[in-house]
Amino acid sequence: MTKNYIAGEWVGATEASPNINPSNTADVVGEYARASAAEAEAAIAAAYDAFPAWSRSSIQSRHDILKAVGDEILARKEELGRLLSREEGKTLPEGIGEVTRAGQIFHFFAGECLRMAGEKLPSVRPLIDVEITREPVGVVGLITPWNFPIAIPAWKIAPALAYGNTVVFKPAELVPASAHALSEIIIRAGVPAGVFNLVMGKGSVVGEAMLTSPKVSAISFTGSVPTGRRVAQSCITADPMKKLQLEMGGKNPMVVLDDADLKVAVDCAVNSAFFSTGQRCTASSRLIVTEGIHDRFVAAMQERMAGLVVDDALKAGTQIGPVVDQGQLDQDLKYIRIGQEEGAKLVAGGELLKREAPGFYLSPALFTEVDNRMRVAREEIFGPVATVIRAKDYDEALEIANDTPFGLSSGICTTSLKYASHFKRNAEAGMVMVNLPTAGVDYHVPFGGRKGSSYGPREQGRYAAEFYTTVKTAYTFDGNGPYVPKTKGS
Repeated sequence: MTKNYIAGEWVGATEASPNINPSNTADVVGEYARASAAEAEAAIAAAYDAFPAWSRSSIQSRHDILKAVGDEILARKEELGRLLSREEGKTLPEGIGEVTRAGQIFHFFAGECLRMAGEKLPSVRPLIDVEITREPVGVVGLITPWNFPIAIPAWKIAPALAYGNTVVFKPAELVPASAHALSEIIIRAGVPAGVFNLVMGKGSVVGEAMLTSPKVSAISFTGSVPTGRRVAQSCITADPMKKLQLEMGGKNPMVVLDDADLKVAVDCAVNSAFFSTGQRCTASSRLIVTEGIHDRFVAAMQERMAGLVVDDALKAGTQIGPVVDQGQLDQDLKYIRIGQEEGAKLVAGGELLKREAPGFYLSPALFTEVDNRMRVAREEIFGPVATVIRAKDYDEALEIANDTPFGLSSGICTTSLKYASHFKRNAEAGMVMVNLPTAGVDYHVPFGGRKGSSYGPREQGRYAAEFYTTVKTAYTFDGNGPYVPKTKGS
């Protein structure tokens, strides 16, 4: 059984859960410890005790640790990518790509350790200087999802450590292997005892301990909307209140205009909707297509989808891997039935597939004749299921695109500078893509959305400092002798 890491030691547990390969359910990746509430509290206490020294550690030492983490991740990207794809089900090229991104994230924040900028300003009062600096917030609880089992932990852990916080890390119970491998690398890099703690297990146990502990100062959560709302309520009602960062769902639109390059539009739609088995919060599950190109677009999508290779994530040539587990597969199938019951037309896919080994295989599904009021167009499915919504023109397409409770990513395919520029200004989303998939972002710029998709400061890039630090304003009197405030007329 693989152990948790608490206060500088590997700690066993009385319970464990199997990690199943979704490409081959007969393959058990390993048995991973489930922490108890007491073990989660011990990890929090260790992080709390380690915070004073770590928060005042040299920026060079933090840089060296984070750089070493990034170096090892990149040196082992093929091995770690294979592990990731084996436990989560995304294709091997996608797995290696995700691991590479994780290494790049650690390298970026290693650099940020050396760029701890502040401001020095003159006061409006004579002989006084003002300094504005950033300080770490304290113990940070990090709760990560199963769909990006190494990249999302990386973009939370790296800035947390870079800015001098201590960490209690709870990965998704479904994908502990990548989290455990990443934790081993962080530990080998020389992070002091208590600064980084890995506590695997159930959210109802480990996550709850983070939310209720007064020693945890901040929570960064990526996951579902219902769970995110419960996390938010707990943080706001806690005593003391906790700083909060939420990344939740998406129902991302991709607008295809009559003037779009059809090949570009289909490439973007297939990538956005179906790659990574559609299990991305930035996936484009609403394809909003204007009348002049609608029928040609649907026909081209059907042709492309017929040639997509759905198979074992580790097999060469696989383009789409399995769904992550039986529960997610059941959800995908439920929404396919809902779409048909609502009157949408299933024109491609949506069928269970058999492959060499038993796994959770589903052919990508495409619906047409979809109204934006249908559940399949309103609710996040989180699988390889896309809907095509017909729009009269650009104005109606933009209106439909913004008619959603979510606001993470939004895209448009067009050759018109006029429409591209207008869409970038008026799309109600945190990220906008022009002639690009809605999924796929850089690691050095902010990530996040609006409305029901995100809450709190952005993740990634320099904007990560907004969450992982707090601002201090200090005043210094520069004159000789005691400060005497000037009075009126003096």
